[in-house]
Amino acid sequence: MKLLPTGIENFKTMIDKSAYYVDKTNFIEDVLNEQVVSYTRPRRFGKTLNMSMLYYFFSIKEKENAYLFDGLNISKNKDALKHQNKYPTIFISLKEMKNLTFDAQISSFSNVIYELLEKNLEILSSDQLSDTTKDILYKLHNRSSSIEDLKISLRVITNALYTYYQQKVIVLIDEYDVPLQAAYQNNYYEEMVEFLRSVFSSALKTNDALEKGVMTGCLRISKESIFTGLNNFTAYSVLNNISSESFGFTESEVKKLLKDYNLSEKMDEVKK
Repeated sequence: MKLLPTGIENFKTMIDKSAYYVDKTNFIEDVLNEQVVSYTRPRRFGKTLNMSMLYYFFSIKEKENAYLFDGLNISKNKDALKHQNKYPTIFISLKEMKNLTFDAQISSFSNVIYELLEKNLEILSSDQLSDTTKDILYKLHNRSSSIEDLKISLRVITNALYTYYQQKVIVLIDEYDVPLQAAYQNNYYEEMVEFLRSVFSSALKTNDALEKGVMTGCLRISKESIFTGLNNFTAYSVLNNISSESFGFTESEVKKLLKDYNLSEKMDEVKK
């Protein structure tokens, strides 16, 4: 029997370990039909695994991992395969931004940007970028940048990647709502909203370097509060039919899973 991948959120690890994987790769096709989109689902619905899967499919740096999709549903979709490993791809998670103060949150976000640049060091030494852009990137990388620079950090990095690769960029933001939840609970919500509104709108709105933006979270944050001006933005919750089978398990998937582990008699218990 295949390994049951409890807690594995990395798509490559899942496939390389030959763990039991309920094929959700058709989700890629849905994403190709969107420009900027957010998906809200409860915890443990496979959001992070899906985002990791998108990263390995789209990222120009993961060509050697194209085999991960062999035999999966998306491998039968010739139109989708034209997009495989074609884009510079940013994948960040805001799940660690659970701090008690706004200053601590800014420090956490600064760390997220530092780690992102560590994975894209090629742009720091690129001759194609202006000195001004390099200066901002260096400050972001050594964590000495101002809040104003952090607000435009994703936009600057996407533009730098676009210039370097001559290909538009896909931006994946996982658990975008975590810093807002922490801010609400600790009484600095307005500051956090203002900061993230700047981060998201500068990266996802009228950004010529952007190919697609995908966000996931548990909570639906009102478009008015944080996505103001994002007229290319769509939000799908558990109530929407689009991508409804891409998160969590359908009844038929649960039946098959139980059958594969000789536990079919447990269906009523699992349903309950």
